Amino acid sequence: MSVIKVENLTHIYSRGTPFEVTSLRGLSLEIRRGEFYALVGAAGSGKTTLAQHFNGILAPAGGSVRVCGIDVSNRKLSRELWRKVGLVFQQPEQQLFEETVFDDVAFGPRNLGLSKAEVVERVVDALRLVGLDPDRVGNMSPFRLSGGTRRKAAIAGVLALRPEVLVLDEPTAGLDPLGRRQLMDSIEYLRVERGITVVLVTHSMEEVARRAGRVAVLHKGRLAMEATPREIFSKAGELRDLGLDVPATVRLMLGLQAGGKPVRADMLTVSEAAEEIARLNSEYFKAKTSLLF
Repeated sequence: MSVIKVENLTHIYSRGTPFEVTSLRGLSLEIRRGEFYALVGAAGSGKTTLAQHFNGILAPAGGSVRVCGIDVSNRKLSRELWRKVGLVFQQPEQQLFEETVFDDVAFGPRNLGLSKAEVVERVVDALRLVGLDPDRVGNMSPFRLSGGTRRKAAIAGVLALRPEVLVLDEPTAGLDPLGRRQLMDSIEYLRVERGITVVLVTHSMEEVARRAGRVAVLHKGRLAMEATPREIFSKAGELRDLGLDVPATVRLMLGLQAGGKPVRADMLTVSEAAEEIARLNSEYFKAKTSLLF
């Protein structure tokens, strides 16, 4: 069952002016409820523009977008849509504005008219999900936090709304490797345990390989490819023509292939690549041993 349905979507910036730019051109796709869906593409491909249609920040110039059964062009239903779709912008820490971290994360739940106890429960839960201790940071000013911690606090503010769909636009940019892994593990936990749909806009092919169930590749506002990560990354040449790369593990296996080694190239994770190399070494050892006897 699709939770997001995009049909022949066209979006035009500065329409009717000398600066008019068509960002999306007749794009169609569907995202199923509960899946982890990645949007990738070179700069200017339309990824962020598409993502901002999912909670009604942008409205289609042509075609339609329905999310959780709501037509995003229907401004009368905007508030309902915002309750169902959480959008984490690039550099979300710039959205922080309250005096304390607690109040910033609580802003959305309070505006839903929830009880004080429910607001507190949601704030504590959201902060813990992003790896922050509510007792330690709750009363701190968000502007005294490190850049990475501010990013996590801003994301917690979106998670506190408990959306059905979570749209993340480069959420781990600026975080260290441990912070990136912890944050994305939390997002995956939400998807699996609470059934939310995750849409990830990213340049990190490693993250796509590790997390996504399906991937959409955008190019100049159109849908160039859509498939599983394994299928997408098997087309390394086509991706490079679109200005994209493949995960480091795939590059490694392709390099071994180019050197004449009989390995599969569609290894998406380090553990998969290690197993394939171990298999190759084992077969090489057996072949060498057989020559001795």
